[in-house]
Amino acid sequence: MSQDATTRPIRVLIVDDSAFMRAALSRMITSEGGLEVAGTALCGSDALDKISSLDPDVVTLDVEMPGLDGLQTLRHIMSQFPRPVIMVSAVTEKGADKTFKALAAGAFDYVPKQMSATSLDIFHIQPDLVAKIRAAAHLRRSHPPDVTARKPPQSHTDNRDDNSLTTPAIVALGISTGGPKALQEILPLFPRELSVPILIVQHMPAGFTGPFAQRLNTLCSVSVREASHREPIQPGVVYIAPAGVHLTVNRVSESRTTLFLDTHPEGSLHTPSVNVMMNSVAAAFKNLALGVIMTGMGSDGAEGMKAIHSQGGLTIGQDEASCTVYGMPRACAELGILNRVVPLSQIPAHILRVTRSRKRA
Repeated sequence: MSQDATTRPIRVLIVDDSAFMRAALSRMITSEGGLEVAGTALCGSDALDKISSLDPDVVTLDVEMPGLDGLQTLRHIMSQFPRPVIMVSAVTEKGADKTFKALAAGAFDYVPKQMSATSLDIFHIQPDLVAKIRAAAHLRRSHPPDVTARKPPQSHTDNRDDNSLTTPAIVALGISTGGPKALQEILPLFPRELSVPILIVQHMPAGFTGPFAQRLNTLCSVSVREASHREPIQPGVVYIAPAGVHLTVNRVSESRTTLFLDTHPEGSLHTPSVNVMMNSVAAAFKNLALGVIMTGMGSDGAEGMKAIHSQGGLTIGQDEASCTVYGMPRACAELGILNRVVPLSQIPAHILRVTRSRKRA
C-alpha cells in the first residue's frame, strides 16, 4: 500500500565514487528518522540509471568523479529527471568553482567534505546534510512545478511610498540556502555606477567565500570581493562576509566607514551571522540603512531586519514563490517588519530605485 507523500520516508540516492563516502553518507541518512537510502551509485552514468529505476526524492551528488563528473551528471538529471540535487563538494578552490557552476545549473544546495575525510571528521556535516535533504524534499513535495504562478504573501507588507523614506547609504543583505544561485542571478543586474555599498552575509563554510566572491566578480559590472578587516567601504562595491567570522561596520564619519571582522565570535548559531551584521549596520546608519532578506532556512536576520526597520530604514523581503527555502523571509514577514515583498528578479530594481538619488562619493 502506498504511503501519503507527506508521511512516507524521504528516499535519497547517494552518488559518489568513494566507497567510504557512500558508506558514511548512508550511515548519516539512515540514522535519521524519516529518511532512507533508496540506493547508491558509483558514477554519473550509474546515477542516471538508478534515478530512472528508483525515482528517489533527493540525490546527493559528488562533484569530482571520473568519467561523467558531477556537473555533467547534474545537467543530465535536470534535463531528464528533474528533482532536488545536493552537491557534495571538496573544500578546494577547484571544488568550490565547480560547486557554484552546479548551483547555477540547477542544484538545490551543497555540503562540503574534507579531502582527507575520516570517520572522525566527516560526520560533522550530518546536521547540515540532513536539514538540506529535508528542505529539498519538502520543496519537491509541496511546490507545484510552476511556482512562479503563485502570488507572494502581502499581509505583512508596509506600503509606505518609497519617496517618504530617506535615501539609503548602505545595503545589508542576508541570505542562506539557495543563496549562491540567487546571488549569481541578481548581482549582475547592478550597474557599475551603483551609488551604495552592499554588504552580504551568505551562510557558507570556510574555503568557499573567497572563490564565491571571485566568481561573482567575473559575472558582475560592480566590484565583488571578500571583506577584509579594517577595509574602508566604497560605493559600488559588494562585500562578501568571510566564513567563520562576524562582519560589522564602524562608521568613523559621515563619509568614512570601515569593516570589522570578529575573529572570536560567540553566541551565534551562524558565523557569519546576518543578525550581527544588520544590527551593526542599523546602529551605525540608522534610517540610512536598507535591509534585504532573501532565501534561506531558519530565522537568522529577523532580529537585524527588525533593528533596521525600528531605526526607520527600508526593508525588503524576497517573496515565497521565488525562494528556494522560505524561512528567513517568512520570519521577517511574521514580525510585520517588511516594507516590500518582491520576487527575486525584482530585488535589484527596487534597490536601485530607492538609492537612485544618492551621489557617489
